[in-house]
Amino acid sequence: MTAMPMKFETSHYEFLVSPLSSTAGRPTPREPASMAVRVDLGAASHAGNVRERNEDHFMVAKATRRLDVLMDNLPAGEVPDELGEDAYSMVVADGMGGMNAGDVASMLAISTGMKLADRSVKWGFKINEREARDLLNRMSLYFQEIDLRLTRKSEGDRRLFGMGTTLTLAYSVGAHLFLIHVGDSRAYLYRDGGLVQLTHDHTVAQALADAGQIRPDEVRTHARRNTLTNYLGGHRGKIRADVRWARLEDGDRLLVCSDGLTDMVDDAAIAGAMGRGEGAQATVDRLLQMALDAGGKDNVTIIVADYAVPDPDETTLRPDSGELDVADTVERDTAPPPSAPGGG
Repeated sequence: MTAMPMKFETSHYEFLVSPLSSTAGRPTPREPASMAVRVDLGAASHAGNVRERNEDHFMVAKATRRLDVLMDNLPAGEVPDELGEDAYSMVVADGMGGMNAGDVASMLAISTGMKLADRSVKWGFKINEREARDLLNRMSLYFQEIDLRLTRKSEGDRRLFGMGTTLTLAYSVGAHLFLIHVGDSRAYLYRDGGLVQLTHDHTVAQALADAGQIRPDEVRTHARRNTLTNYLGGHRGKIRADVRWARLEDGDRLLVCSDGLTDMVDDAAIAGAMGRGEGAQATVDRLLQMALDAGGKDNVTIIVADYAVPDPDETTLRPDSGELDVADTVERDTAPPPSAPGGG
């Protein structure tokens, strides 16, 4: 596996986003209109070979803001016939808990997030510094509310007591990619033959590796690799998450998946499948079969998104200003969250 030098904005916070540094005096990066970015999508979810119930849930959605000029008497070419923005959301939730509690938790996390987004008057189509800060704040409030509702549901129904879920959400608009992440479901970016893990596992094994007590290559096989240290449910709205902001390039492939894939298939094999040049759904199907052939010991959920990002000189550009350079950083809070007894 080849590592790639990339610059990302990263935050690990208790839903308090630090002030972003100013971009005053720096040129605004040129980018294509979001409607010009083409995304090929594929997804699948499977109970695996061992478990009877699939407690994973996923969702892939496209949001569009569009304005069509129906009639006017302006000179030809003075205004475009249509204006619009496209955005894509990809989310994976891996539930945990006894009986059907994990199934309920992962389902509620996604459905609650969708309902909260639907009530929002702003969906984050324009990505400049001010709008990005506002988008991160809204995301934080959504996760806060999801955690609170899961906590109340768990406390109000003893059959659901102790339920929780991971949640990894990728949101892309044009050439911008936002990630918000809790748990050990992962997001990867495949670019120019290299695979980079964009998320950081919230598990006991990963914490041990971060502290230098075990080697990084031991995380995948460690006995506590699935014991979550951060998850949605049980925190009464006080939840920490990781957020990343990256700039997409032409040919990038995004993978969002549950640990049912990554526990069975190592990163080198995932990179090999991502590099075969197959379409998004064919790649998903190949990765799923690899996980099942390796044992399929857990539920497996996989989303792949392939991005075709055109040259901005060949597309209509938005008159955005104040673009945030991806080299700017957000403060990192590394205080450890409470530990969960089991993993998703």
